[in-house]
Amino acid sequence: KGKKKARQGCSLPDLSWEERLANAVTPLWRLPYQEQLLVKYENQRKILQRLGTLLEELGIDAQKPHGLCCPLQPVVPSPIVNGYRNKSTFSVNRGPDGNPKTVGLYVGTGKAKNIVCVKADHMENMPLKHKQVAQCYEEFICRSPLDSCILFHEGGHWRELVVRTTSRGHTMAIITFHPQELGQEALDTQKALLKEFFTCGPGTVCDLTSLYFQESTMTRCTHEQSPYQLLHGEPHIFEELLGLKFRISPDAFFQVNTAGAEVLYQAVGELCQATGDTVLLDICCGTGGQWPCTIGLSLARQVSRVVGVEVVEKAVEDAKWNAAFNGISNCEFHSGKAEAVLPQLLSSWEDAQPLVAVVNPSRAGLHYRVVRAIRNCASIRRLLYISCKPEGEAMRNFLELCCPPDPRKKLTGEPFAPVLAIPFDMFPHTFHCELVLLFTR
Repeated sequence: KGKKKARQGCSLPDLSWEERLANAVTPLWRLPYQEQLLVKYENQRKILQRLGTLLEELGIDAQKPHGLCCPLQPVVPSPIVNGYRNKSTFSVNRGPDGNPKTVGLYVGTGKAKNIVCVKADHMENMPLKHKQVAQCYEEFICRSPLDSCILFHEGGHWRELVVRTTSRGHTMAIITFHPQELGQEALDTQKALLKEFFTCGPGTVCDLTSLYFQESTMTRCTHEQSPYQLLHGEPHIFEELLGLKFRISPDAFFQVNTAGAEVLYQAVGELCQATGDTVLLDICCGTGGQWPCTIGLSLARQVSRVVGVEVVEKAVEDAKWNAAFNGISNCEFHSGKAEAVLPQLLSSWEDAQPLVAVVNPSRAGLHYRVVRAIRNCASIRRLLYISCKPEGEAMRNFLELCCPPDPRKKLTGEPFAPVLAIPFDMFPHTFHCELVLLFTR
């Protein structure tokens, strides 16, 4: 999220480059934290007010006090306000001083042709370790005779850096490299130099747990398209969350604010009102959720069974490993698009046990067939919808869940009703937060 924000235009020429970057990535950084929470609360209030209006237009009397569709609780603060991110992605491009090997975040846009890469040493949402690894990577590529890869067709090799850290003190660095026309011997030389720098040279101060290298000729490249190559250390780093241990691979999806995720998961567990005979349906949609199947795993000991649906096969592998490692045996995970898997799962659902669904879609929201499957499954009486952008496509989902039955759209099930909304601040200093909406019927 932060990286996309940083691509906004370079306005206000009287500001320093550091201020421009901070304003783009963390626009609330100047406000005291309590004022940030008030700003976010007001934003969520307007969203729920709009939802209440739209439901009223559908003939649904959902208006509550103050014109909201349901009661809105205060924003739950993040336990950590500064340096909370456990993952940061750094670009390589020209800096304000013209150095083409600057490692930082973008200010400006490609469309306006005013992109500048600004060092992120001052960013309040990043931990010191991330900044340290970025500084060392910049030192390494500045020493290298190979150019940075700013535009693929113009050549160059050194590209972005991803740094992942955990509360256990583990650090993983993933370096992306464009091979261009280099042969295998030349590639092996660069990998050896990189390993030497971080294990025997100045980069040893980073104390890396894992150092990965990926050759990529595309903007984004999966492990299947081009494998992550472990140059040094352990293949995984580990994180603890609510007493469970999770392994994190280079391309694993994991909520960027671990401490905030713990608070969110605890609240989700309470809102589920799960009992020993409850079945929890954990639906992670899109191209890999921010916490695939971790919600289900964290609540597994409160329920009789967890059924997880996740589109990314590697995420399902991680979920199965994490379940086994933590001694959790009441989980089953299904790999595939939720719109294909879920209707089959629910079409013949005859289990008399209470069924609670938790959905965590990407910004694109839930596919219509997912909404339809949930809506038409009479066993689901309680639904928790976690949205990072409730004012976007999620609003369409809310209306589909709550509208009167419509045979033309094959929405024949009893409608849901929003009964409670709780925002969670997972991203201090930004406008973003996660909204948890509880629907019942």
